[in-house]
Amino acid sequence: MSKRTRIYTRAGDTGSTGLVGGSRVSKNSGRIETYGTLDELSSAIGIARAQLAASNANAQRLDAWLSWTQNLLFDLGAELATPGGKQWNGMALAGDDQVAALERAIDEADDDLEPLNAFILPGGSPTGAALHFARTVCRRAERLLVTLREEEPEVSEATIRVVNRLSDALFVWARWINARSGITETQWNANAAPPDPWGEAH
Repeated sequence: MSKRTRIYTRAGDTGSTGLVGGSRVSKNSGRIETYGTLDELSSAIGIARAQLAASNANAQRLDAWLSWTQNLLFDLGAELATPGGKQWNGMALAGDDQVAALERAIDEADDDLEPLNAFILPGGSPTGAALHFARTVCRRAERLLVTLREEEPEVSEATIRVVNRLSDALFVWARWINARSGITETQWNANAAPPDPWGEAH
C-alpha cells in the first residue's frame, strides 16, 4: 500500500511560504498576493465552466478556450513563484505566443457579436455573469502585477501583457455566451432611478 501524501505540512504555520528554490517569504508579500489572485481567477473560471457544462449552450469551443486559460494561469503562477535565477530550461513562461493566442480568441468571438456601442452591466446567463466576475478578478491581478513589477523589476513584463489581454478575452467571452444563450445585454443607464417605494408601484 502506497503512503499517502499529507495535505498539511505545518511549514506555513508562522505566516511564511516557500518559493521555488527554497527561499521563504511572508504570505502577504506582493508576489504571493499576485499569484494567489491568479489562482482565484482560475477558480472563478472554473465556476464559469461548471455553469457552462450545466447549460444547453452547446459551446465546446468556449470551454476549450477556458480550459486552456486555466492551464495558462497555472503556468503564470508557477513563473511568479520562481525567483530570478531559479528558472529552468523548458519552463513555460509568459510571452508573445500567449498574447497572440488570446488576441485570436478575442477576434474569433467578437466576429459573432453585434458592435458594442454602449457600456453594459455585468450579468446575463449564469455563465456570462461568472465570466464577467472572472474579468474583474483578472483586472485585480493585473493591477497587482503592475505593482509587483515596480517593486521587483525581474518580474517579466510579458506577464502583464498576457493578463491584460486575458481580461479583454473574458469580457468578449461573457458577451458571446450571453448572445449564444439569447440574452440581451443590459446597457448602463446614466439616468437610472431607484425603484418606487413599496405600495406605490404603477
